[in-house]
Amino acid sequence: MKRLFIAAAAALLLSSLPVLAAPKQGGAIIITYKDDISTLDPAVGYDWQNWSIIKSIFDGLMDYEPGTTKLTPDLAESFDISPDGLTYTFKLRDGVKFHNGRAMTAGDVKYSIERAVNPATQSPGAGYFSNIAGYDDVAGGKATTLSGITTPDDKTVVIKLTAPNAAFLHIVAMNFSYVVPKEEVEKYGADFGHHPVGTGAFKFVEWNLGQNLTLERFQDYNKKGVPYLDKITFEIGQEPTVNLLRLQKGEVDILGDGIPPAQFVQVTSDPANKELFVAGEQLHTGYVALNVKMKPLDDVRVRQAINMAINKDRIVQILNGRAKVANQVLPPAMPGYDPNYKGYPYDPAQAKKLLAEAGLANGFSTELYVMNTDPQPRIAQAIQQDLAAVGIKAEIKALAQAEVITAGGTDGQAPMVWSGGLAWIADFPDPSNFYSVILGCSGAIAGGWNWSWYCNPDLDKRASAADAMTDPAKADDRNKAWAAIFADVMKDAPWVPIMNETRYTMHSPRVGGDPQLFVEPIHIPVNYDYIFATDAQ
Repeated sequence: MKRLFIAAAAALLLSSLPVLAAPKQGGAIIITYKDDISTLDPAVGYDWQNWSIIKSIFDGLMDYEPGTTKLTPDLAESFDISPDGLTYTFKLRDGVKFHNGRAMTAGDVKYSIERAVNPATQSPGAGYFSNIAGYDDVAGGKATTLSGITTPDDKTVVIKLTAPNAAFLHIVAMNFSYVVPKEEVEKYGADFGHHPVGTGAFKFVEWNLGQNLTLERFQDYNKKGVPYLDKITFEIGQEPTVNLLRLQKGEVDILGDGIPPAQFVQVTSDPANKELFVAGEQLHTGYVALNVKMKPLDDVRVRQAINMAINKDRIVQILNGRAKVANQVLPPAMPGYDPNYKGYPYDPAQAKKLLAEAGLANGFSTELYVMNTDPQPRIAQAIQQDLAAVGIKAEIKALAQAEVITAGGTDGQAPMVWSGGLAWIADFPDPSNFYSVILGCSGAIAGGWNWSWYCNPDLDKRASAADAMTDPAKADDRNKAWAAIFADVMKDAPWVPIMNETRYTMHSPRVGGDPQLFVEPIHIPVNYDYIFATDAQ
C-alpha cells in the first residue's frame, strides 16, 4: 500500500490540493478519524489510517519525490547496484539523528530490516524481504540476523539478494524498512507502536487512546526547510458526518475518513465547496477475501459460486458511482492488467449449480467481517443479500478497522472479509505488489494481509521468475507473465474482486500545498513535510 493521506481518502485529498498561499513556517492542523490508530510501529503498521502518520515519524533508505512515483534516496545519500542485480550498496547521509538524540548508523538499518523479518514481530511486510540472503533462516526461527545484510562501516549498508528483484528499491522505500533505534524498541517492547521513536520530520508527543494523537516538529530533522507545520493533531472518535459539520464550522482541517457517502452528492454539488474537496484515482481493488483453509470455502467450486453470486453493479450504485466494477485482481491502471480477461459473470443460477456440485444444494452458514464505518456495512448487507439468494447465510461482523485486520490475519477466524475501507492500494506501481503480501505464501501467516490464506507454491515460483526480469527491454514480457499469474489466481478464486474505487475527501481553507506535490497515484503516504497552514479562515 503505499501512500495516501491518512485515510485512503485523505491521501487523495492532498493529492489535488489547490495552492491557497505560499508555503510558510509554523502553524498547526487538525485531522479527524472515526476509529483509533492501530499502531505506529513501522514494522507492523500497514493500513491507510496509520501509514502517513508513520511516514511522518520515520524514514527509510529510499523515498519518493513528493507527489510522484519517482524513487529518490532518503536516509541513503546514494546507492549502487551490481551488474548482476544481486548486490545493493547504500551510502548513508550525514547528520541523521533519532528523536532521542542519538546518531543513526548502518547498524540501525540492518537491525530494523531484521526485526521486520523476525517472526516474533509478526510484520505483515516480512515477505517483502524474502529475496535477501538469509531470509529463510530468520523467518524460520533458525537465526536472528540476515546474512545478506552487512555494514562495512557506520555509513555503509550492503544488501545481497538471492535473485534479482525488479522492485527492490521500492521495497526499501516502504515503512517495513523504516529505521528504528534498538534501545527504544527494547525499552517499550510490544508497546513500541504506542511510543514511536524515529528520524522523521515530526516527533511523537502523546496518544490518548480513543481521543487524540499529537505530533510536533523535530527540530533536528536532517532536511532543511521542512516540515512547514509545527504541530499535527489527529482527533479520534467522532462519526464522519459529525466531523464534516465540524470542518464546515472551521473547527478541523482534514477529513481523514473522507466525505461521508450520505453527504457526498450534497457536498460535491455545492459551489462553495468547489476548492475544498478533491478526488484521486488509486491503484486500488476492493475485494472479498475467501479463506481457503476454512470449510466449505476450501472447495474451489464454493469460492467460484460466491464470485458468481455477487451483483457488483449494485455495489457501485451504493457508492454513487464512485467506482468501477472489477473483474480481476489488478486495477486497470496497473501494468499487467489484462483488458481481455472477462472474469466471473454475475450468474446466481450457475452459482447454485456449483454449490450443488459441491454437496451444498441447501447452502451453508458463514460469517462476513467488515469495517464498521459507512458505507462498508451497507455494502456488506448487499453482499449478504446476494449470498442469501443462492442459499448462503452470511452473518455480518461489523468491527473497528483494527479488529477486522486482526481477524483476517488470525488463522481460522474470518471465513470472509470485505476489504472496503481497508482495500488493497498499491504500495508501488508494480504488479508484484498485488501478489506477495496479499496472495503469496509469504503473506499467509499470523498477522499477515493474505486474508484468504491462499498459498500456491507453483505460482510463487512463477512470481519469483517474473520479479527476476529486471531488464527494462523485457517489461512487456514481464507484464504478460504477471497477467498469466493473476489469471491462474482467479481460477482458484481466493478473492471476489468487487470494484476499483475513486476516493474523495475535503479540507479547510487553512490547509495549503502545491498540487504537484500531492498527486498520489499509489498508496504513498501523504508527505506532511510539505503541507502548510494558511491564514485563511
